[in-house]
Amino acid sequence: MYNSMLIEHFMNPRNVGRMPEPDGVGGIGDPSCGDFLKIYIKVENMRIEDISFEVFGCPAAIATSSILTEMARGMSLDEALELTDESIVEALGGLPDHKIHCSNLGATALHDAVRDYLIKRRKQRERDLEQALGGGPKASGPGRSA
Repeated sequence: MYNSMLIEHFMNPRNVGRMPEPDGVGGIGDPSCGDFLKIYIKVENMRIEDISFEVFGCPAAIATSSILTEMARGMSLDEALELTDESIVEALGGLPDHKIHCSNLGATALHDAVRDYLIKRRKQRERDLEQALGGGPKASGPGRSA
Protein backbone atom coordinates (compact mmCIF):
# COMPACT_ATOMS: atom_id res chain seq x y z
CA MET A 1 0.00 0.00 0.00
CA TYR A 2 2.60 2.60 1.08
CA ASN A 3 6.11 2.74 -0.38
CA SER A 4 9.27 2.83 1.74
CA MET A 5 9.85 6.58 1.25
CA LEU A 6 6.35 7.41 2.48
CA ILE A 7 6.80 5.14 5.48
CA GLU A 8 10.17 6.76 6.25
CA HIS A 9 8.68 10.30 6.16
CA PHE A 10 5.70 9.16 8.25
CA MET A 11 7.83 7.43 10.88
CA ASN A 12 10.54 10.14 10.92
CA PRO A 13 8.92 13.36 9.70
CA ARG A 14 11.27 16.26 9.06
CA ASN A 15 10.78 19.88 10.17
CA VAL A 16 7.82 19.23 12.47
CA GLY A 17 6.57 21.85 14.87
CA ARG A 18 5.45 25.41 15.34
CA MET A 19 8.03 27.98 14.31
CA PRO A 20 8.68 30.92 16.63
CA GLU A 21 8.11 34.25 14.87
CA PRO A 22 7.56 32.98 11.32
CA ASP A 23 7.67 35.40 8.41
CA GLY A 24 4.70 33.68 6.78
CA VAL A 25 2.04 31.16 7.79
CA GLY A 26 -0.35 29.19 5.63
CA GLY A 27 -2.98 26.67 6.58
CA ILE A 28 -5.58 24.51 4.94
CA GLY A 29 -7.93 21.74 5.96
CA ASP A 30 -9.97 19.08 4.24
CA PRO A 31 -13.35 18.82 5.97
CA SER A 32 -14.17 15.56 4.15
CA CYS A 33 -11.44 13.64 5.99
CA GLY A 34 -10.44 15.91 8.87
CA ASP A 35 -6.83 16.54 7.74
CA PHE A 36 -5.36 19.96 8.56
CA LEU A 37 -1.93 21.37 7.68
CA LYS A 38 -0.18 24.54 8.83
CA ILE A 39 3.10 25.64 7.19
CA TYR A 40 5.52 28.16 8.72
CA ILE A 41 8.31 29.86 6.74
CA LYS A 42 11.27 32.12 7.43
CA VAL A 43 12.42 34.12 4.42
CA GLU A 44 15.86 35.56 3.70
CA ASN A 45 16.63 37.36 0.43
CA MET A 46 13.35 36.13 -1.08
CA ARG A 47 14.28 32.48 -0.41
CA ILE A 48 12.78 30.04 2.08
CA GLU A 49 15.47 29.90 4.71
CA ASP A 50 13.55 27.72 7.17
CA ILE A 51 10.26 25.85 7.04
CA SER A 52 8.25 23.73 9.44
CA PHE A 53 4.78 22.27 9.72
CA GLU A 54 2.06 21.05 12.03
CA VAL A 55 -0.37 18.50 10.65
CA PHE A 56 -3.35 16.55 11.84
CA GLY A 57 -3.93 13.68 9.48
CA CYS A 58 -3.18 10.23 8.21
CA PRO A 59 0.28 8.80 7.41
CA ALA A 60 0.06 10.11 3.83
CA ALA A 61 -0.72 13.66 5.03
CA ILE A 62 2.22 13.55 7.46
CA ALA A 63 4.62 12.17 4.85
CA THR A 64 3.61 14.63 2.12
CA SER A 65 3.99 17.53 4.57
CA SER A 66 7.44 16.29 5.59
CA ILE A 67 8.75 15.90 2.04
CA LEU A 68 7.24 19.26 1.07
CA THR A 69 9.41 20.98 3.67
CA GLU A 70 12.52 19.27 2.29
CA MET A 71 11.60 20.30 -1.24
CA ALA A 72 10.81 23.94 -0.38
CA ARG A 73 13.78 24.74 1.87
CA GLY A 74 16.19 26.94 -0.08
CA MET A 75 13.76 27.64 -2.91
CA SER A 76 13.06 31.15 -4.10
CA LEU A 77 9.54 32.32 -3.36
CA ASP A 78 8.75 32.15 -7.08
CA GLU A 79 9.93 28.54 -7.21
CA ALA A 80 7.86 27.70 -4.12
CA LEU A 81 4.77 29.17 -5.77
CA GLU A 82 5.33 26.81 -8.71
CA LEU A 83 5.31 23.65 -6.54
CA THR A 84 2.28 21.51 -7.23
CA ASP A 85 0.49 18.73 -5.40
CA GLU A 86 1.56 16.43 -8.23
CA SER A 87 5.26 17.28 -7.75
CA ILE A 88 4.95 16.51 -4.04
CA VAL A 89 3.39 13.10 -4.75
CA GLU A 90 6.06 12.41 -7.36
CA ALA A 91 8.88 13.31 -4.94
CA LEU A 92 7.38 10.91 -2.42
CA GLY A 93 7.35 8.10 -4.97
CA GLY A 94 3.59 8.09 -5.40
CA LEU A 95 0.52 7.55 -3.26
CA PRO A 96 -2.33 5.07 -3.44
CA ASP A 97 -5.16 6.60 -5.47
CA HIS A 98 -7.47 6.86 -2.47
CA LYS A 99 -4.81 8.90 -0.61
CA ILE A 100 -4.00 11.47 -3.33
CA HIS A 101 -6.30 13.99 -1.63
CA CYS A 102 -3.88 14.02 1.35
CA SER A 103 -1.22 15.65 -0.81
CA ASN A 104 -3.64 18.36 -1.91
CA LEU A 105 -2.98 20.26 1.31
CA GLY A 106 0.77 20.81 0.87
CA ALA A 107 1.13 23.09 -2.13
CA THR A 108 -1.86 25.21 -1.11
CA ALA A 109 -0.60 25.70 2.45
CA LEU A 110 2.88 26.60 1.17
CA HIS A 111 1.45 29.04 -1.38
CA ASP A 112 -0.65 30.61 1.41
CA ALA A 113 2.45 31.00 3.60
CA VAL A 114 4.36 32.70 0.77
CA ARG A 115 1.42 35.04 0.07
CA ASP A 116 1.15 35.81 3.79
CA TYR A 117 4.84 36.77 3.83
CA LEU A 118 4.50 38.94 0.70
CA ILE A 119 1.47 40.77 2.11
CA LYS A 120 3.25 41.43 5.42
CA ARG A 121 6.35 42.59 3.54
CA ARG A 122 4.33 44.97 1.36
CA LYS A 123 2.55 46.44 4.39
CA GLN A 124 5.88 46.92 6.19
CA ARG A 125 7.35 48.65 3.14
CA GLU A 126 4.31 50.95 2.97
CA ARG A 127 4.75 51.85 6.67
CA ASP A 128 8.47 52.44 6.15
CA LEU A 129 7.80 54.66 3.14
CA GLU A 130 5.14 56.60 5.01
CA GLN A 131 7.56 57.23 7.86
CA ALA A 132 10.35 58.22 5.48
CA LEU A 133 8.04 60.72 3.78
CA GLY A 134 7.06 62.23 7.10
CA GLY A 135 3.59 60.72 7.35
CA GLY A 136 4.38 58.36 10.19
CA PRO A 137 5.21 58.94 13.83
CA LYS A 138 7.86 61.60 14.23
CA ALA A 139 11.00 60.96 16.19
CA SER A 140 11.61 63.11 19.20
CA GLY A 141 14.79 63.78 21.07
CA PRO A 142 17.60 66.33 21.21
CA GLY A 143 17.23 68.79 18.36
CA ARG A 144 13.90 67.30 17.21
CA SER A 145 10.40 68.34 17.92
CA ALA A 146 7.71 65.80 18.52
